[in-house]
Amino acid sequence: MILKKSIYLPRNRSNEKSIKQQNNFNMQRDIDIFELIEDERERQELGIELIASENFVSDQVMEAAGSVLTNKYAEGYPGKRYYGGCEVIDEIEQIAIDRAKALFGAEYANVQPHSGSQANAAVYATCLKPGDKILGFDLSHGGHLTHGSPVNFSGRLYEPVFYGVEKETGRLNYDNILEIAKRERPKMIVAGASAYSRDIDFKRFREIADEVGAILFADIAHPAGLIAKGLLNDPIPHCHIVTTTTHKTLRGPRGGLILMGKDFENPFGIKTPKGEVRMMSSLLDSAVFPGNQGGPLEHIIAAKAVAFGEALSDDFLYYAIQVQKNARKLASVLLAKGYDIISKGTDNHLMLIDLRNKNVSGKEAEEALGKADITVNKNMVPFDTRSPFVTSGIRVGVSAITTRGLKEADMERIADFIDRAITNRDNDEVLEEIAEEVNMFMEDRPLFAY
Repeated sequence: MILKKSIYLPRNRSNEKSIKQQNNFNMQRDIDIFELIEDERERQELGIELIASENFVSDQVMEAAGSVLTNKYAEGYPGKRYYGGCEVIDEIEQIAIDRAKALFGAEYANVQPHSGSQANAAVYATCLKPGDKILGFDLSHGGHLTHGSPVNFSGRLYEPVFYGVEKETGRLNYDNILEIAKRERPKMIVAGASAYSRDIDFKRFREIADEVGAILFADIAHPAGLIAKGLLNDPIPHCHIVTTTTHKTLRGPRGGLILMGKDFENPFGIKTPKGEVRMMSSLLDSAVFPGNQGGPLEHIIAAKAVAFGEALSDDFLYYAIQVQKNARKLASVLLAKGYDIISKGTDNHLMLIDLRNKNVSGKEAEEALGKADITVNKNMVPFDTRSPFVTSGIRVGVSAITTRGLKEADMERIADFIDRAITNRDNDEVLEEIAEEVNMFMEDRPLFAY
């Protein structure tokens, strides 16, 4: 892809034009930034986006995110703010809450978390004390940083132990998870993943949690859109607390969300000043604000409300079904080309590809595909022997390309692009040719087709 040349000017005293531009900053458009935004738009339009955690939002979601609501500070919750002038904000946030509850069939929703990680932090702060033990999905097997990784707050504040997939199948073995839970006796079990392509049995997880007296917390950040439309197992009836991001398969703005199927009295004995047992909803709200965040991002909450409204539609159901179809088709074609997909397929929107049989690292594959204008991320695979900075695999997702209108027949072409780029990873001339083909393949497709 040949992007327009940026007019970025180094910010130093020797550059008279830059100094003049800074002096007149308030009187003219910020050319530097908006030229770069156009460069990014062009990159997105001409390339193939296969990062599993990314998607494209509708114009109305972007309009809400870029609205005057960004001007308003609104600490607190609807009807209970620490700032005046929140009458309109209260209505918008309540609509977001109501739509989230309707979408997931939940009794409680908090739409304020700035990200999935902050939503998870609030759940931990509500249910745990520093040093408490959590049982999470091993990051190298498909889990997430916030499920106990030692480089993350979840692995620094709490004592993590892990479950993973079986080497032979690439799938979770729930009997093994039960054995680990019985041995370790965690206070909390985390069910959810960021690079696991199979449906998760939340009912079985609840049985395991109940057997050891643990709180069951589901992080459904990746498959949330598919779960909301009934295409994958639903955690809401089984898990004490559920979190998700609002982008990825939900196709909203970047942000977080906390849900409960049913509110319940907290099991920790925490009471109000009047001596009444506080509900978990109250504790979770307090953990978000003021516990972990200050003022909510009301422009993003409005964008969440718009996205939830879109996700409640039949059009979104058709989209979610197509995501599954595209993922299964892409996985089957790549398998036929000799690629080792963990668990040999997918139930959701993504797949994790072990490249060791192709004698290429995840880092090398990511770089080669990037030169061909195909965006993926390198990713550790189960029982990886390489470092997280190199890895032996890549993670591939189809949510974004499905939003652009691609169907099963297009997956054949994309698999061919991937295979040719990885095979010719050391040949820049071939990679440039593939990039030109990719650009022609994508240039007439809108970012948001439906």
